[in-house]
Amino acid sequence: MDLGLTGKRALVLGASRGIGRGIAEALAAEGARVIVASRDGDACSAAAAAMAGMHHVETHGVACDMSDIDAVDRVAAFAEDTFGGIDVLVNNTGGPPFGPVSEVGSDVWRSSFEAMFVSVTRLTRHLLPGMRARAWGRILLVTSTGVVEPIPALGISNSIRIALTNWAKTLSFEIAPDGVTINALMPGRIATDRIEQLYELTAKAQGKSIDVVKADVASQIPMGRVGSVEEFGAMAAFLASEKAGYVTGTATAIDGGLTQRGV
Repeated sequence: MDLGLTGKRALVLGASRGIGRGIAEALAAEGARVIVASRDGDACSAAAAAMAGMHHVETHGVACDMSDIDAVDRVAAFAEDTFGGIDVLVNNTGGPPFGPVSEVGSDVWRSSFEAMFVSVTRLTRHLLPGMRARAWGRILLVTSTGVVEPIPALGISNSIRIALTNWAKTLSFEIAPDGVTINALMPGRIATDRIEQLYELTAKAQGKSIDVVKADVASQIPMGRVGSVEEFGAMAAFLASEKAGYVTGTATAIDGGLTQRGV
């Protein structure tokens, strides 16, 4: 299937590794021109070069710390200067600290909200007018299944990502007439560095080995395994595509059937 992404201009946040890298790779494989952004500028440059060599598309790597509002403004300006606008925006922020939500102080709440919510809405506001003017755009949010089923020890993420999801749903009403869609992707257990950190936290708390914790996690998933970043990237590429033009305001779980909440 031709997804109609050839030549489209994409900005992917958190794209030097993990889920963001998987999304950037999937878009590049479909012929999109991609800006790879994350806190690690060197890693972004290396990732962009690798994608350009493999997929023969224009790529750029740039540093952007989403906890720094000035950096958010700079990456938006870089995207406009480099590509003349963005067609596909993938908002993907780092995860907040693990731990009991009852112990989260006001300063941590404030800094997490700035990094995970304010940064996303600000970057979107920078790039959305161009999408609306061109009557075509795709905005994706990487959130979490904690939006619908709160995950223990991830209270900050559970809280802020549900706020983002409702912001996205509300925004979808406003931008749909302009040919712009916005959708959230909710990863369950995906093989990334982040889940390795969660394994370690769980192993320490439960006094188990990492291997036992991994087996326990897999056993809770109907498919019996964690997902891959390639599988996640494939879903993101579809929602970013011409073919998904009638899909907006959704929150899709990519979790192997783990989430128990019905629709």
